[in-house]
Amino acid sequence: MKVCHFGVMGLAVGLAAMGATGCATKNWVHTQTAPLVEHTGQLEEKTATNNRDIRDVDDRAQAGVSRAQGAADAATRNAQDAAKAAGDAETSADNVVHRADSLDSVVKGLDNYKPMGDVSVTFGFDKAVLTTDDRAQLDEFAAKLGTAKSYILEVTGGTDSTGPAQYNYELSQRRADAVVQYLASKYGIAAHRFYLIGIGKDNEVAPNTTAEGRKQNRRVEVQLLSNTSAAPGEMAGVR
Repeated sequence: MKVCHFGVMGLAVGLAAMGATGCATKNWVHTQTAPLVEHTGQLEEKTATNNRDIRDVDDRAQAGVSRAQGAADAATRNAQDAAKAAGDAETSADNVVHRADSLDSVVKGLDNYKPMGDVSVTFGFDKAVLTTDDRAQLDEFAAKLGTAKSYILEVTGGTDSTGPAQYNYELSQRRADAVVQYLASKYGIAAHRFYLIGIGKDNEVAPNTTAEGRKQNRRVEVQLLSNTSAAPGEMAGVR
């Protein structure tokens, strides 16, 4: 009988213990699950926030790319416009300034033109820019133009013997152009009075074997020719 009493009592205690354990287990599961669910909700919210931030960054990046592309396109258009303007100006100059291999090919009755003055300016190696001394010499020469009538200006550009022939022809033309632009802009000389001749290295005025000789060959010579047979105000003989 005592055994049975113990068994009944033990069973009751055991069941009570199991019941208590079951309640404790449920409480533990609830305690552990609630923070996990709450953390998952926070993670989803943070993910959504991150996605919005990423979209904002992407939008700003796209806007920056668009602005950069717009600036690049504008710069390209400006460069194209500048190149076109320069080309138009060069074409216009070519149309009014005589360019020839010699005066004989463009001036009729050249024998009627008499030399009235001349000047020669020199340039640095591979340069086509007038120096202060060059401009001073051209200013002195231009003073003679005030009394000249029916005149033309023969402008001959030259180079030393360094470099290819074709490059030197082009360089001699650029040097002659520099002189023409200076005289035309400062003294209002009409473009049709200029006759440009680029001879490159073909006609040296000094030996190219010395530094001084090469310097003298890097020159532009300007000769003032007046037609003494022309009536006042005419440019007789010029075609």
